[in-house]
Amino acid sequence: MKRSVRGMMFVMGAALVAGCSTDPEPAGPAVVPAATAEQKKALWEPLAALAGEWEMADDKGNKVPALNIQVSSAGSIVRERIFPGGDHEMTNIYYMDGGELVLTHYCAMGNQPSMRAKAANGNEIVFTFDGVTNLRAPDEMYMGSMKLVITDKDHIVQTWTSYKNGKADPSFEVTMNCERKK
Repeated sequence: MKRSVRGMMFVMGAALVAGCSTDPEPAGPAVVPAATAEQKKALWEPLAALAGEWEMADDKGNKVPALNIQVSSAGSIVRERIFPGGDHEMTNIYYMDGGELVLTHYCAMGNQPSMRAKAANGNEIVFTFDGVTNLRAPDEMYMGSMKLVITDKDHIVQTWTSYKNGKADPSFEVTMNCERKK
């Protein structure tokens, strides 16, 4: 009889301790204020205006598909396909998170870096590293920043900088000079 009482007391004590965990409750979703008209005009509207087909010159000077840009999800995202239809097709999703423009890059390497732009500087939008998922090793390469220059309604330049070990790797920078397909 003493053993079963002790056993019950142990189980009840363990249950009590488990119920009094010191781990904090999850905070819940983050709430952000809506983007202002100025933030939308500087960040969102120029990006959404890029919807369409874009091409660039390959190594031999031939025009090849570079980007397919679409506004989607009732106007709340911009979906960009890089090298559409090619072996290394990749997808970028852009959206406003409060007053910041967020970019998630679904890379052919299998990881998904996120970047944020807090403001535009004239015709430049600079995205800086915010995080990466599916990174399999600390020294695995991932895209960590991107500068978008909107030269005019028919010409854009994207400069992608890769990162390794948490630092920019200038030896692997990709610049895409794109022209709207006529």
